[in-house]
Amino acid sequence: MQKETKTYGDLISELSSKYDSLPKNCQYWIGLAGGPGSGKSTVARKIKDALGDKIDVIPMDGYHFYRSELDAMANPQEAHERRGAPFTFNAQKLVDDLTQAHQTGSGYFPGFDHSKRDPEEQSVRLEPGKKIVIVEGNYLLLSDSPWNVLQRDVFDEGWFLYVPLEECKRRVLKRHHQVMKMTKEESMWRVLTNDGPNAELVTNESIENADRIIEIQSDKT
Repeated sequence: MQKETKTYGDLISELSSKYDSLPKNCQYWIGLAGGPGSGKSTVARKIKDALGDKIDVIPMDGYHFYRSELDAMANPQEAHERRGAPFTFNAQKLVDDLTQAHQTGSGYFPGFDHSKRDPEEQSVRLEPGKKIVIVEGNYLLLSDSPWNVLQRDVFDEGWFLYVPLEECKRRVLKRHHQVMKMTKEESMWRVLTNDGPNAELVTNESIENADRIIEIQSDKT
């Protein structure tokens, strides 16, 4: 599939036109996937800021397993060290919640409380009547069950946000060091053992499953 180069403004304009074209009681669901450091949250936030009440955004972050659930896994040390990998998310709950919301047009979802490092239940709301819904997260376009149910039963379009792997790793390394206050050595270890492999998995599978592959370029000023 050919890669599209788009600005934030391009995507905002597209979705504004999509909104205008949709019948009153129709909802259009987009799965926005990308690896760690690809800028998914930034894209979703900019679109939401521009379009306001026309859309809602549901982040996947709230479906991390609780740390207490990681403690109960067969290998708790690995589970904590690999937090952020697919097996550390409650994928079935995500699929069930999104499927129900797709059927009803509204719902509540968990967010993620970074201060507690755990989900916060029912902190994200999809309000009735929202015609465009963007779900953003790393693994929304994976091929394995139950993730692949989303592509079949929930999303009208799957977007993969393309960023070169090395650039993703550079951004995540910077985030760990500057935001998470890890040492440079800790940050590098985290990228090599967790974020890097996760980004490679997301890229390899999402490119195959996406309806669109989008590379963001800066809006001209």
